Amino acid sequence: MEDTASYPTIEPSNFDLIVVGTGLPESILAAAASAAGKSVLHIDSNPYYGSHFASLNLQEFTTFLQSQSQSPNNTPAEIQPDSSSEFETVPLATRPMYSSVEIISNSPEVLDNSRKFSLELVGPKVLFCADEMMNLIVKTDIHQYMGAFQSIDGSYVFDGSNGCLRNVPDSRSAIFKDKSLSLAEKNQLMRFFKLVQGHFQSDGGEESKRISEKDLESPFVEFLSQKIGLSEKLKSIILYAIAMADYDQENKEVCKVVLKTKEGIDRLILYHSSIGRFPDAPGAMIYPIYGQGVLLESFCRRAAVKGCTYVLRMPVVGLLVHKDDTSYKGVKLASGQELFGHQLILAPSFILSPGLAHSSPGMQGVKVKVTRGICITKNPLKPEVANCLVFYPPQSLCPDQLTSVRVLQLSSNVKSSPSGMFVIYLSAVCDDVLQGKKILNVAINTLFSHPASADNKDSLVDHQNENTEVKQKPTLLWCATYIQELTTDVSDGFNSTTMPDADVQYNNLLDATRKLFQEMYPGEEFFPQSVSPEEEAVDDGEPELESKSSETLESIDNGASGIEYTS
Repeated sequence: MEDTASYPTIEPSNFDLIVVGTGLPESILAAAASAAGKSVLHIDSNPYYGSHFASLNLQEFTTFLQSQSQSPNNTPAEIQPDSSSEFETVPLATRPMYSSVEIISNSPEVLDNSRKFSLELVGPKVLFCADEMMNLIVKTDIHQYMGAFQSIDGSYVFDGSNGCLRNVPDSRSAIFKDKSLSLAEKNQLMRFFKLVQGHFQSDGGEESKRISEKDLESPFVEFLSQKIGLSEKLKSIILYAIAMADYDQENKEVCKVVLKTKEGIDRLILYHSSIGRFPDAPGAMIYPIYGQGVLLESFCRRAAVKGCTYVLRMPVVGLLVHKDDTSYKGVKLASGQELFGHQLILAPSFILSPGLAHSSPGMQGVKVKVTRGICITKNPLKPEVANCLVFYPPQSLCPDQLTSVRVLQLSSNVKSSPSGMFVIYLSAVCDDVLQGKKILNVAINTLFSHPASADNKDSLVDHQNENTEVKQKPTLLWCATYIQELTTDVSDGFNSTTMPDADVQYNNLLDATRKLFQEMYPGEEFFPQSVSPEEEAVDDGEPELESKSSETLESIDNGASGIEYTS
């Protein structure tokens, strides 16, 4: 039996909101509720912040994944009923969100440097300079807790016809410099980007510059083909490397999510609006130093400044419900203490009693998974490129590749790895484990050579330079692959946050989080405009988060409240 004496007593015992789990959605909601003047308790059974959105060192990451693959006992704890109480305790348990875990280590050097890695459970993820998450970071001033950012140096798309990585022509400057495009293709892209810009700037005014409502409701792939007349190569670049569609948009039989023109145009506008927003970030995307984990930690810090109470290493074993109507009243901790709250938010890894849980209407019958991989090498995918995104459109790797594969390479300049090593994330949406594993293994074999075959002639051809050159594949030092579920459950009387999704950016996750806050607190503003840091008094409730500021920071201000970058 667990020693309950080791758990501290939490005071007070009544809160407006109890949040269980410190993942990104839960951390944002705790900060938003605290900013709205609510009393909030934020607890987690783990000794670290982040739950399934955490940034972990190599040993922690390996231990976590292996524990998931060993089918842990998720049977709810047996709780003795108390006949004298007006409440009944409904047991809680957790479900593994990851399966089919495979870890391969080919280098003792990687294991020896375990603590120098910062690995993401839900990579690849980046921040667009003009997306809603970056706007929220600026609005709430949480960047003061985040340290610095690094620019993503480039984006590339795999050309299956000749096995090379081509630059993504995502701006007028990139189009002009791209030697792989013909003059006709450059003119096509220029005219299309001008149309998108005109549609965005017209803002409902000049109808001649706007795309018609009929076209906006049509499939984006048809609009690009029939209205714009783009070549197959250009369509592929726009659909999968800029608009970042998941499924094969050309194949209606297998395409589960058809990207409409309106959404495609919105994604292009976000992409183009992000380019050049900050002087030291010439591209569209940036990445936080020390990983995405500092993002959620910063929301936790802001919540603590506003009075939120934080307790780690504190498991929740059950929910308190009224015996008469089973309405939610509070939670029971592993210490035996009972806490009461008007609202409850649970991380998506919790399993509830069958009498209380039901599937979300939007997810009923949907079986979607994400296959994820993390690889460590000593060489970059592209010479002299530190941080970059690579896209593999459907069917570019093999004929039965039904979804796009996304790859994010990070170097030591974002503190993701020790100097001289690179961390490379891969992900793809899939229907089942076999399909997901096959796609990921083909992508890994295309990108990397294994130590046993490092001396072979297997290579990638790079046509980015004027003269064709042959580039040896990076050797794979360490690799982990796994499958993540995307199912979501919700329950009456309390709320469950969304699982980590398959998107590269956070817009959908943030939209769902904002919607949940507004449903819980109608009429309350989702983060009122922040006051300056000097006006905020930091109290003793601030969570003990390790300081992760970069030693050398360059502060810039381009109307975005001093976002910082490393040089």
